[in-house]
Amino acid sequence: MDEVRVLLVSTYELGRQPFGLASPAAWLRAEGHQVTVADLSCSPLPAAAAADAGLIAFFLPMHTATRLFLRLIDRVRALNPSAHLCGYGLYAPLNEKVLRSAGVKTLIGGEFEPGLVELARRLSAGEEFVKSTQVSLARQQFRVPDRAGLPALGAYARLVTGEGTRRVGYTEASRGCRHLCRHCPVVPVYQGTFRIVQQDVVLEDIRRQVAAGAEHITFGDPDFWNGPGHAMPIVEALHQEWPHLTFDATIKIEHLLKHRALVPELRAAGCLFVTSAVESLDDKVLEKLDKGHTRAGFEEALRLMSSASLAMAPTFIPFTPWTTRESFAGFLRALVALGLADQVSPIQLAIRLLVPEGSLLMKLPEVRSMVQPFDWKGLCYPWRNRDGDVDALCAAIQETIKREERRRTPRIDIFRKIWDLAKAGEWPVEAPMAARATVPYLTEPWYC
Repeated sequence: MDEVRVLLVSTYELGRQPFGLASPAAWLRAEGHQVTVADLSCSPLPAAAAADAGLIAFFLPMHTATRLFLRLIDRVRALNPSAHLCGYGLYAPLNEKVLRSAGVKTLIGGEFEPGLVELARRLSAGEEFVKSTQVSLARQQFRVPDRAGLPALGAYARLVTGEGTRRVGYTEASRGCRHLCRHCPVVPVYQGTFRIVQQDVVLEDIRRQVAAGAEHITFGDPDFWNGPGHAMPIVEALHQEWPHLTFDATIKIEHLLKHRALVPELRAAGCLFVTSAVESLDDKVLEKLDKGHTRAGFEEALRLMSSASLAMAPTFIPFTPWTTRESFAGFLRALVALGLADQVSPIQLAIRLLVPEGSLLMKLPEVRSMVQPFDWKGLCYPWRNRDGDVDALCAAIQETIKREERRRTPRIDIFRKIWDLAKAGEWPVEAPMAARATVPYLTEPWYC
């Protein structure tokens, strides 16, 4: 069998060196294929490799990455009309119709590495192809990711602390999620299943990144504590080998409360902050999203984290079909009261609810009645707030954030501008008046 020349392409991965390129690259190279990896978020498309490839596979883990793919695909097809095009990752099977129209023949979701290896094998054997979509949730033995050919870690997001910045590495200890939050794109693919990456693979991946200069590690699991019995031994081993290496992870409020005894252990192992998808401070909205926690639970988790000297980086979806001007103003007032006004990334104050294809939100009659037909360009079901002023407020806030972040305006000053736009009332005397550098954060804000 002849080798296949493979080009693996990532368009966006949250400012991280993509695991979704490095992992399949290791599998394909082990089979003898010639693999080029291209992360277009910080390097140009390698035109020569694109023109020469027999297989061009696009990593589509999220909404933004898929929309950027749609802007790119015509150029790739012009460079190489005969290449077999593949889309893999969460958003590949969810957007089958639009990817097919773009010329993608093979779609792979779930655990994608074996599917890519099999696809390359069939191409090397000269087999005829029909269009196929495959989603595998099978357990697999991972290979250590091969990051050769990717931009250096210095090209990616950095960690900002009160003492300066640190170079950040990225890995994954698991995929999928046990939970069924209605708005989450993981759910339509994994349907309550999660799969682990073996501990020795994770640690060797970290070991190689530390050798490449990583001083902090981001764990990109949808929820790090879907399996705390798997996650905690990894960070304990990490801390034993590299006592000064820090990390961050994403954990549900529900899991922080359920496994509260582990929170101090997380901090002791080197965790600097935990990202948690809080989404809303309105219990009615949380119920519609089926988040599994309440506002009271979130506030309890905040206290729990504070007592362990561990920061929380909450993420929100403040603009939903149920948002009113008063509820948004109340949301801002609550953030001040909770001491979060200068801790929340500004973009988290402007995000609108995304209803992608396959979203469980579409099972709610009230959501089906309020959304417009699927927008194949925007890759979502559009909706409008009943109060047009709320949509106008959201747009104004988004523009303010773009402008002020270009000016490098401190977070608390951006928050104050948003407060004024929302007419949230008199600025509280207890609110922070100057930017603080006590809460660590990544220079690429969490987005999707």
